[in-house]
Amino acid sequence: MGADVVTESKDRREPVGGRLTVNRPGRGGHGGPVADERSVIFDVQNLSVFYGEFRAVREVSLPVHRNEITALIGPSGCGKTTVLRCFNRMNDLIDGARIEGTILYHGVDLYERGVDPVEVRRRVGMVFQKPNPFPKSIFDNIAFGPRIAGFKGNMADLVEESLQKAALWDEVKDKLKESGMALSGGQQQRLCIARAIAVQPDVILMDEPCSALDPIATLRIEELMQQLVSDYTIIIVTHNMQQAARVSDRTAFFTVDVRHDGQRTGTLVEVDATDKMFTNPSDPRTEDYVTGRFG
Repeated sequence: MGADVVTESKDRREPVGGRLTVNRPGRGGHGGPVADERSVIFDVQNLSVFYGEFRAVREVSLPVHRNEITALIGPSGCGKTTVLRCFNRMNDLIDGARIEGTILYHGVDLYERGVDPVEVRRRVGMVFQKPNPFPKSIFDNIAFGPRIAGFKGNMADLVEESLQKAALWDEVKDKLKESGMALSGGQQQRLCIARAIAVQPDVILMDEPCSALDPIATLRIEELMQQLVSDYTIIIVTHNMQQAARVSDRTAFFTVDVRHDGQRTGTLVEVDATDKMFTNPSDPRTEDYVTGRFG
């Protein structure tokens, strides 16, 4: 699969940084994430995020590896979701939001002048905290994105493939014309995952995708993530320490620094293999958080 991040010009779309070949090595698994630098899909360097004059996140640097699940954890207000939204430029939609630092995607600076944020969001899909199916049929929920993107293939096959990958096909194959809003909460979230998959992204971002779901639906989503990661890179924000420990290969722990004037800024404490983060973290603040002593 190739990854071209494109610019807009008057009469054509041009690649920024040339064609980038995306190889897909096997995932590392919980015993040892892939360490090869060539497997890095995002390289975040000294990222700070501002809303107007307020700095919400300060100088975050971390790698995100291909075909792994990376969990972002930390107390409320530490900037996890703010950082997550930087990976597909969703913060661009907020007035006054800006970044300093660099996010390289396959070596291309996502915030370089001329990079098309719409194309970025196609390659880096997002699943939100609350399921948000469109008020359309199940079929049309899946077909919406490919239609907008000009998909020319067999739409029925694409819809079936996307629902199969989201482990939803067997439950909805006989009611594709029914509203996606009529599904249960867990089914709606899997529908949203299928909708994200349908445009053939490279990365799936998940912002607390199970926080509104019951334990059984949560388990289904976690199992689904484990299946999807062989084909996609997943970054998940979660407040659930057990979930992070169960599903992720790598974990990044954020905390909040409070200045003397009371201003709160999110900061990255450390990022490492999940097993190490939960059994032998390098920073005592991480140990305090994962053991429940604060947060």
